[in-house]
Amino acid sequence: MSKIAPLPHRGVLELSGADRVAFLNGLVSNEVSRATPGRAVWAAMLTPQGKYLVDFFIFSDGERLLLDVPVAEIPALAQKLRRYKLRSAVEIKDVSGDLKVFAAWDGMPPPVPLTAADPRLPKAGYRCLSEDEVPCNATAEDYAAHRIGLGLPDGAPDLEPDKTLLLEAGFDELSGVDWEKGCYMGQELTARTKYRGLIKRRLMPVKLGQPGLKAGTPILADGQEAGTLRSGAGNLALATLRLDAMDKKLAADGVEITPRPPSWMKLSAG
Repeated sequence: MSKIAPLPHRGVLELSGADRVAFLNGLVSNEVSRATPGRAVWAAMLTPQGKYLVDFFIFSDGERLLLDVPVAEIPALAQKLRRYKLRSAVEIKDVSGDLKVFAAWDGMPPPVPLTAADPRLPKAGYRCLSEDEVPCNATAEDYAAHRIGLGLPDGAPDLEPDKTLLLEAGFDELSGVDWEKGCYMGQELTARTKYRGLIKRRLMPVKLGQPGLKAGTPILADGQEAGTLRSGAGNLALATLRLDAMDKKLAADGVEITPRPPSWMKLSAG
């Protein structure tokens, strides 16, 4: 039976107008035109220096682009987009009061028109935007456990604004970057990081010796900092780990930490 959960920490930002696709495409890491009814695109907006700012799923209903984004990030994202729009024919509006975000996995999604497969992994399931309430049989916490086990980030605290590099967080393997598209903000550093093999740490699932550790707790290897815990669910968490420390004995607040890199992840010490 499919699991369906509400995601109240997510909201929806609407982009309308004739220039909406070209406008957004010049700002984000993926090809926006691939977002069509029934197909979503995962993309990030970066700083000019190529550091992460915010990521979102891009939906299209043929008339609008709808960004599934953390609610807390919507005011800053809307302000930033308005700053860049200049004379582009684009209108930007927070429609979180009209559209709610849901996730479905382990089966088929609910019959909601604005539904698309999560573009990152087939096992991730589906994302749904709905004006109406959707019958749910799971919680946001259940979904967190599902995505953490797969190694999928969900904004902060998994990803750090002005610090995280996209390739550290799996955007390459998870179809969050289009290497063939035209220029976008932060593209140069992102490309350089890939082709020079500069990644020295990765965001990945870890098993905790006991649950309850907080996001931000340092992970130590031989007394030296080797990473940081991110979001957690039970005895699983995401963590940013140095690749050269993965084979060492790891602990956070005295609790054993065991890396569990997923099969999709291509690990390299550069």
